[in-house]
Amino acid sequence: MPASRKRGYANARRSSSSNCEKEKSEALLLNILPTAIVSRLNLGETVIADHIPDATILFADLVGFTGLSAQLSATRLVKLLNMLFSEFDRLSIDFGLEKIKTIGDAYMVAGGLTSEGSDHAEAVARMALSMVEVSRSTSDLLGLPLQLRIGIHTGPVVAGIIGTHRFIYDVWGDTVNTASRMETYGIANEINVTQALYERLQDRFVFEPRGTIEVAGKGTLQAFFLRGPRQ
Repeated sequence: MPASRKRGYANARRSSSSNCEKEKSEALLLNILPTAIVSRLNLGETVIADHIPDATILFADLVGFTGLSAQLSATRLVKLLNMLFSEFDRLSIDFGLEKIKTIGDAYMVAGGLTSEGSDHAEAVARMALSMVEVSRSTSDLLGLPLQLRIGIHTGPVVAGIIGTHRFIYDVWGDTVNTASRMETYGIANEINVTQALYERLQDRFVFEPRGTIEVAGKGTLQAFFLRGPRQ
């Protein structure tokens, strides 16, 4: 074989290998970051930091998980969380939302971060209702007392990428803190939401007034339980 042809084959193999590695890296990034953020990184942005004037944040937590984890083997515990959170991941994709992170048995999702004009508040509300149903069906399937506590708030946030090693796309601000408080001061198998979310969705969803609750760092807040979509 002529030397020029050998060089051509070698270059083609290197090019193919390079493209394969690039595709793997792209797939890995898409599994960690929103598609729109990956596109911005590929275009050369080195600092991703956005002020988003209107977003909806959801926090969910398994009630009594510490006691439950003491009763289960490590393998069964991880399988349980994987089963539950994999279903939540599927729901976030179905509703066009962004899974932000999991911390132990807590799950955080956001809407409105990268999809301008979408009705993220309604999408998050519908996901919350579906999450409660998933936890109930998983509880029945496994014969375990699984109960979710969910909190939601809507408002402005700051979103961006932090870190250089195992970096994450995260959100910050008072809206995030308030959503977290709604979960913390919630009730098992209930979706505890703020007045801001209630006012946004009251014409499309049924809510039950909970009254005022005292929230650490926030004072007195009006809260509502999300019951379901209006017929």
